[in-house]
Amino acid sequence: MGWTWMFWLLLIVGVLLLAGLGIWFSAGWRRGGSAGSADGRGAGLAGSGDTPGEILDERFARGELTAEEYHERLRTLKGGN
Repeated sequence: MGWTWMFWLLLIVGVLLLAGLGIWFSAGWRRGGSAGSADGRGAGLAGSGDTPGEILDERFARGELTAEEYHERLRTLKGGN
């Protein structure tokens, strides 16, 4: 058996590390990451410093809200109920 087990162990560890790095980098690109934005903030994440109006605009642009829901929530944000 010799060093064969060490080869397979290192191969498995290497594949797992590459998969983990791939997931980590792809998640960073989806979030907008610090490299993706000029001011270092994530794009549209809660707690990223976006105003409620900007978050609402982004959700409407992504199709998460209908036009009716968007306008109703915009009125609520502006205090018009």
